[in-house]
Amino acid sequence: MWAENAVFYQIHPLGLCGVPRQNDGQLSHRILALRDWAAHVERLGANAVCLLPVYESDGDGSDVRDFRKVDGRLGTNDDLRAVVEAFHARGIKVVLYAMFNCVGRNFWAFRDLREKRRDSPYKDWFYSLDFDGNTSYDDGLWYETWEYGDERLIRLDPSNPAYADELFDIVRFWIETFDIDGLFLGAVYRFTLDFLRRLHTFTDKLKPDFFLIGETPHGEYDHWVDSGLLHTCTNYESSLRLLSSLNGTNLFAIIHALNRQCGPNLSAPYRGMRLLSFVDKQDMSRVASVLMHREHLPLAYALLFEMPGIPCLYYGSEWGEKAYQNRANDWNLCPAFDAPQWNELTDYIAQLARVRRESPALCSGDFADVLTTFRQAVFQRRLDGERVLVAINADSEPYRAHCDYACGRATDMFTGRDVDFGGGLEIPPYSAMFLRCER
Repeated sequence: MWAENAVFYQIHPLGLCGVPRQNDGQLSHRILALRDWAAHVERLGANAVCLLPVYESDGDGSDVRDFRKVDGRLGTNDDLRAVVEAFHARGIKVVLYAMFNCVGRNFWAFRDLREKRRDSPYKDWFYSLDFDGNTSYDDGLWYETWEYGDERLIRLDPSNPAYADELFDIVRFWIETFDIDGLFLGAVYRFTLDFLRRLHTFTDKLKPDFFLIGETPHGEYDHWVDSGLLHTCTNYESSLRLLSSLNGTNLFAIIHALNRQCGPNLSAPYRGMRLLSFVDKQDMSRVASVLMHREHLPLAYALLFEMPGIPCLYYGSEWGEKAYQNRANDWNLCPAFDAPQWNELTDYIAQLARVRRESPALCSGDFADVLTTFRQAVFQRRLDGERVLVAINADSEPYRAHCDYACGRATDMFTGRDVDFGGGLEIPPYSAMFLRCER
């Protein structure tokens, strides 16, 4: 499947396009500006884009009004189709974020519920309704809110057959109208396995190779990722361990996590899976703000691209944009930019994408730890006849790594120069090396 060797690039259109934070009802064709980002995404080496909420909402995309209509602050359905076509023209797949577990108070079915109450044909779509209760909005009924207790967000029940059918119809509409290539399901842990199986079968018939991603911050990932279920889900464990390893100068943490997940032990639960990995995303502080040493920023991306998984970038972070998560809202994490930027970090990430793209072992190979210290790590990726060693030095001093490299020479995949392992491997300060071993 195309996504197994992909590099994803995540965009928050409401933020990037600088929309008013509250829906003012004014139509503006802002989303068309994303067409100008297609060249940047291609140059960066990403070949798949994930667009965060684009459907009509009251504010930030979570308080949905209508899943079938592009938010008027961004433009029209035709505008989104034009954006998808611009990415497709450069060979870039497009995935839409789908938060089907909650909607806003102006969602059309909730308005019908408030008007008709028990007579509404949509009443069973909503989770745990109580017509004898009330809300602070004096609705004359009580509903369960989404996980944060915010009454603006009304929880829905995807296990309800009628609502599930509505969701399948929405997905069909998105595929037929926008020609999207996949879905990024928010809060996938709230879906039943039966729903995910039906969704997989449904989308596979509509569009072969349609890719299903699940977002979950916890749990065992193989519960949702399996044949006939999701193709992948977010790998919070390795992503958070990656950051803590660099900040804590303890590379044992990330190597231990990777060994547990997909190491040579036959009991490793995620061997053969390609989980979605990241160093930041729309609901996390930016990696350039989180890391304590700026010299570690390129190393974070080196680990992201060359460890097992599917790397996902968040727009703006590729040139070192900074921002901290704000409990009140996430608008500061999704700023507007007039145009993408390019600097030394961006160029390095593009090189990482090139090296990964040219190596089946780095895309899909198995993982084995070769050497680990608190500040250095050497690990192996191998597939068929290709064997690549990834060497990381997170220290300010050079390090000579002595271990069994199982070969005498290798080629530096960044520079093309020949590397001789006689006398060990010297890894420069704050650097990563990618070495294709001789056969």
